[in-house]
Amino acid sequence: MRVSHSLVRTLREAPRDAESKSHELLLRAGFIRQLTAGVYSFLPLANRVLQKITAIVREEMDHIGGQEITMPVLQPRDLWDVHPADGGPARAEMVPLFSLTDRKERELVLGPTHEEVVTLLVREFVRSYRDLPQLLYQIGVKLRDEARPRGGLLRTREFLMKDLYSFDVDQEGLDRSYQAVKAAYHAIFTRCGLQYMAIEADSGAIGGKDSEEFLAITDAGEDIALVCGQCGYAANGEKAEFRRSENMQEAQAALEEVYTPDCMTIADLTTLLGVSADRTMKVVCYSTSGRIVLIAIRGDLDVNEVKLTNVLRRMGVDTKNLHLAIAEELVQAGIVAGFTSPVDKDDSILIIADTSLHAGSNYVAGANRRDYHLRNVNYPRDFRVDVWDDIASAFDGAQCARCGGVLHTLRGSELSHIFKLGHRYSTLFDATFQDLQGQEQPILMGCYGLGIHRLLALVVEQQHDEKGIIWPMSIAPYHVALLGLDLDKSDIAASAEQLYADLQAAGVEVLFDDRLESAGVKFNDADLLGIPLRVVVSKRSIKHGGIELKLRSQQNNRIIPLDQAVEAILQEI
Repeated sequence: MRVSHSLVRTLREAPRDAESKSHELLLRAGFIRQLTAGVYSFLPLANRVLQKITAIVREEMDHIGGQEITMPVLQPRDLWDVHPADGGPARAEMVPLFSLTDRKERELVLGPTHEEVVTLLVREFVRSYRDLPQLLYQIGVKLRDEARPRGGLLRTREFLMKDLYSFDVDQEGLDRSYQAVKAAYHAIFTRCGLQYMAIEADSGAIGGKDSEEFLAITDAGEDIALVCGQCGYAANGEKAEFRRSENMQEAQAALEEVYTPDCMTIADLTTLLGVSADRTMKVVCYSTSGRIVLIAIRGDLDVNEVKLTNVLRRMGVDTKNLHLAIAEELVQAGIVAGFTSPVDKDDSILIIADTSLHAGSNYVAGANRRDYHLRNVNYPRDFRVDVWDDIASAFDGAQCARCGGVLHTLRGSELSHIFKLGHRYSTLFDATFQDLQGQEQPILMGCYGLGIHRLLALVVEQQHDEKGIIWPMSIAPYHVALLGLDLDKSDIAASAEQLYADLQAAGVEVLFDDRLESAGVKFNDADLLGIPLRVVVSKRSIKHGGIELKLRSQQNNRIIPLDQAVEAILQEI
């Protein structure tokens, strides 16, 4: 492709609305343009990258026996309004859907994912254990009405995704499918040149028992992982487990009320009373479906809202409107903000306590009246707990729950999420098979998502320098950026044109900068676009014996004789 004929327009300056390095560089290099918040057009260079990524994905999915299908973007709303048998929330209450109504007043949604649709599809075709296992995948557009699109392509409202669904007769089969897809994902991300890791993750709105995320390592990421350097345990911050440090167990002392004026935070309390934060009890109040949920946790720890939500759902509590209780709700429940505790709370208030409070005694907690706290608060003498569970956020320096090593935080962004769904959707939509004994059994399912647009952006987040993008050869829009300088001289122009033709004939993907621009403009654009090999034909290169050949990832170039140029370029590719 000739630059003079292509839709390639670069920007010298970073756009003011760029929210991440990938966003900035993809805009500047002319790969994408924003239409509206979280919605982008992908220009020819970006489209070439996407085609290469999807080709790699298809190869790896087909290699493990995946069958490609295409499912509709338009889905009936009632599929999303079905409540699971355990009484939990419907998916429409958990996923930001785009909703619409057709001319016959039928309610529809634009599919953010396809668990429901694929389950209905398989239900039609699977009758017996002989029809299983099945691996079905698609590559298509998904739509989610995200409240805050951010980071360019890192969180959008319209995005390209590969989703695969596995269907098996038993847990052993599901485990095999899960491991096969997991291995394929390792291959995909390695081939795309990414630095990544697999971590344990929360299942979220998809549901299911086990799940893992593949996390691209980048400071621009919105996810925090906790990683143990000793045993290799790694988990998303939403799920990470850790060992609570233990306080010295003391004989229970008598309750004592103390005057603590204006001490509404743990920091204020520790300063005034001279106690460490782990000897205090922090209380956080939430409200959901008109009920107050009081969270008691050790003062040196923070509440993990994802863990809390999961605990409440397991209890059958509706979490659709879970939020920090506002002043009016606290007053109505008789709670004094900043000075409350689980002591003397009636049964209308649900009390959930973190397991950290088991590891000590004689805590300082609120006295349930302004400017006063209680010393020596102990369980079960002084307060009740409805549920004990892990509801605390792990932190950098915490002890690993597996081996006792030290957890360290690492920032990244989700590339993909894989789940063992089990019977969740097959039970919901009556997708069964006849086993060897002729008995009807629910199909065991797994789902495996991979964000194609996000993968493209995360390669750029990881592989760039101050000059621009550095594409891996495997997914670069072109292999070679051919720069013709001094093209006003007929012999130089003829050499450049001949090399361009020879490279095309050899099957090399080449972008020929044939514009009548200065050398500086062409060099800057080539670096910004990030094409792996830069080849320069100029008066200077011809004088020195041929062409200049330089890898985008390296500083130095070398001279290659013109008659050896194609062979040398092919070797680099």
